[in-house]
Parts: sequence; structure tokens; C-alpha cells
Amino acid sequence: MDPVDDVTLSPAHPADPVVRTPYGAVRGRYEHGVAVFRGIPYAAAPFGPHRFRPPVPPQPWDGVRDAGAFGPTPPKPPYSEAFARYLSDPVVAGDDCLNLNVWTPEPVAGARLPVMVWIHGGALTRGSSAVPVYDGSAFARDGVVFVSFNYRLGVEGYGLFPDAPPNPGLRDQLAALEWVQEAVAEFGGDPDRVTVFGESAGAISIGALLASPRARGLFGRAVLQSGPPEATEREKVRRLVRRMAVRLKVTATATAFAAVDRTVLAEAQAEMGRRASPILGGPAFGIVVDGDLVPRDPLEALLDGAARDVPLLMGWTSEEYRLWLAPTGLAERIDRLGPVAVAGAMARCHCGPEVPRGYRTAHPDAPVSDVVGQMVTDHLLRHPLHRVADARAGHAPTYVYEFAWRSNVPGLGACHALELGFVFDSAEVPESAKLAGPNAPRALAREMHGAWVRFATDGDPGWPAWDARHPVRIFGGDGEPLAYGPRDTEMALWEAARIRPEPPLAQGDGAARRGAVPQSVVRRLRRPGGAGRQ
Repeated sequence: MDPVDDVTLSPAHPADPVVRTPYGAVRGRYEHGVAVFRGIPYAAAPFGPHRFRPPVPPQPWDGVRDAGAFGPTPPKPPYSEAFARYLSDPVVAGDDCLNLNVWTPEPVAGARLPVMVWIHGGALTRGSSAVPVYDGSAFARDGVVFVSFNYRLGVEGYGLFPDAPPNPGLRDQLAALEWVQEAVAEFGGDPDRVTVFGESAGAISIGALLASPRARGLFGRAVLQSGPPEATEREKVRRLVRRMAVRLKVTATATAFAAVDRTVLAEAQAEMGRRASPILGGPAFGIVVDGDLVPRDPLEALLDGAARDVPLLMGWTSEEYRLWLAPTGLAERIDRLGPVAVAGAMARCHCGPEVPRGYRTAHPDAPVSDVVGQMVTDHLLRHPLHRVADARAGHAPTYVYEFAWRSNVPGLGACHALELGFVFDSAEVPESAKLAGPNAPRALAREMHGAWVRFATDGDPGWPAWDARHPVRIFGGDGEPLAYGPRDTEMALWEAARIRPEPPLAQGDGAARRGAVPQSVVRRLRRPGGAGRQ
């Protein structure tokens, strides 16, 4: 993983900004004309007696705590070599990993500026608030108080045990949002004007928070980037924990796992994660329905009216799937296998042959890998978000976008996570160029970043809200910036499949029943160093 670059951090100075938080005062730095505070604890270190338990407040401190550098990051395995070329994931050692950062143009109480709270992605197993692409300077420059935070990942945050409450990582997020309500006014923010936004696993987390009664009132607007509201089957998570327990030679309990060194635990988790991929399915950690923080499936809750008073901005990239196909060579293998790969996609998506036939009719010249990739993307992401947007018609506005600019890195296209450098207006950061390549269009970054700022400031990003016409703002495409129903043909296929009984599966085809590509197909698609989860 990448070390944190602290070269640009200036030493403490008497003129540095000092702000009081609920647990003690912190000293930040002025950088590029805005005040930055890093590594502020919002909860106690989640180890020792707190491991696998819900977060508890940190111990208050006396004096002024230095907040000039990012705090520790949660335990996590590194990205595989294939993905590390494109995705940065800094590591900061230490126990106090439940910390957050604030960028603000005006670190004084009473400024009442809009607040944006970022929840990072990484499949709930990787990532942190220290990723350089997530620099909040541009948001503060444009009059927003920006907050980002860490939360527990993988088995530490989403393992399911008989002797510990579920979803501690999501509970961390709730605690961070509660901290924002208590503290952000001292940093110049307005606790009544909080927008929460996240990408991939961050967006999935926001879907759960939108549906959670316990999160009501903690934010007033939300942005979901490339992540649907969803819950993971509890048995799927239990199976993964049991597999880790076998590898570690311990019982599948929180007590036993808490006795395992965090590095050893992360290594075991990485080994299990090599069998999973968004395209192929397989074992993965996820948010589960727990009867408490997540009382029911978030998608079902939102379709039934939960959070209809919360304005939403949500969308996707045009070619999400390319991040999982291009780095691993999986696209070429899918194209080579042809009908076998399509059969695997049908199992992954629980659909019959009429769906791939419809995609082939709509895209007659597309390679098989594009057909498979778009099928899985639409099934897992676009169709659920379409359904949420339709269900909210006539209530709080919903705005939908698509990011269509294609990376200058060969093979990536308009892939998953490519939009992040544009939303943050951080395209000049070297880590952004890992995905975007050289000479990313700055005008597009200003355009997209500005839409997010407008949404957080006054609730209108600058294009029509979703209605029966299905307006979608296209960022970086070749045609008009506003399209009506650009994905409706494919969405109609999934609507028909949704109301049609599932096709019968061969006896013993357990992987397909769980929404994973059958192992017979996976073995033909994979090779050493193949398509692991990002």
C-alpha cells in the first residue's frame, strides 16, 4: 500500500487554527487558504475490550491536540498487484483508527456553512479517509465544510458472530455523523445543512443509513455514487466467517477472533477475498439486516417510502465493470469463452436467456465482455437505483447522473471510481492519474464538482429532477449533456425479469442460487492473479 505523503504538512505555528470539539481542543493547519484538521478521534480505539463491539466515545484530552496529520487507518489487506496500479490505499499505523478530518474555509462558530460528509468506498474491506484523491480543499475553497472519516472494515467491521452485535462498521459511521451534529458548528458548519455522500461501498452504506430510523435527522441530503441500497444475506457473511475460522484454527466467535493479531486476521481475510469479485460474485462482507440499526432490507425500505423527504443525487459511470475486467485480463477470457461466460452472467443475475438476448439486440456490435459487464452492472446497480428514483416521484427531488468520460488509461473506459477525481476536483493529484491517466479535462472536474457543491448548498445540482421522462445528466459524454431515458431499454428487460419467475437451476447449483457464477465457469475464467475483488 502507499505510504501517506506528509511532505506538504506545515509544522505547528502560533497562528494555526484551534477549535474545541466535544472531547477537547484541536490544532489544525492553514493550507491553500483553508483550515485543515486531520486525525480527530470521534470514537475510542476499536481494540482490546472494544474489538467487535459498537463504538464508544473517546477519552477526553487536556490541552490542545495536534491535528496536523492523518490519523491511523483501520486494519485492512492491501490491494492485489493488479488493482494497486490503479487504486491508492495509504496505511497509517496505530490503534486510534476511528478518526475524522475537517476542511473548512471559516473555522469559527456562527458561519453556518453547508456541510458535506464523505463516506469512502473499497468493498467495505479497503480504503480510508487518507486517500489523496479525497482531499477536501476544493470543497472548502467553494464555501463548504468538508468532513471525511474512517470506519472499521472487513471482518473487524462486518463480520457476523453469535457473541457480538452486527454491523460495527456501520455503527462507526453513525457515530461519526453524530459527532458532526455535535461539533461541526465550531468549525463553521451548519448541522442543519448536512449532505452525506459516498461512492461504491460508501454509497451502499448511505443506502442503509437512509433506511435506518436511528440515522434520521443526522443529514438532510444524500449522494449515492455507484452503489445501490442493499443488504447482504446473513448466511453469506456467516459462511465467510466460518471459512476464516477454519483457516485460523479458531472458533467462529468474536471472542476467538479478538484473540487473533489484526495483521494475521487481515491476511486470512485477503485469502478469502481472492475468491470474490463484483462480476463473478463469491464470498464477501456486507451490511446485514440486524433488526436494530438496519431493521429491514434498505432497498425494500426505500421503495416503501423511507427517507422520501430527503433529496437524493445518485448515479453511475458508463462502464463500471471495466475496473474489474481490464486490470485482470478477465475481459479477454470472457470474450474467448463467449456463451459459457453469458451463461455465468445469467446465473450471477438470476435471469433467463431473454435478458442477454435483449442486450445483444440493443448492442449488436458489442463484445461479449461488454454485454456481460453491462448486464451485471445494470442488475446490481442501475436497476435498483432506477427503481428507487421511480418510487420517489412526487416526493423530495431525485437527481440522476451518468459519468461517461473515458479514461486516458487504455482499457479502463468510463470505469468504476473514475469520477472521484472530478467530484473532488482533485484531478491534478498523482493518485487521480492512476485511473484517469494524464491530462484529465479540468473543465469537466469544475463542472462535476460544482454540481455537487450546488446540491449541498441549495439542493439543486443544475438539471431537472427525476420524473416520468427519466432525465439523466451526462458528464463527459459525446452528445447532449441531458438525456432522457438513456438506459430505459435495458431497464425494461430487468423489470420484465423481476416480475417473471426465476428460471429453474440445475440440482446442486448452489453458487448460482446464491447469485454467484458457478465454479465450473469461474475456473475457466480465472487464472493465477485473476479477477479478485478490488
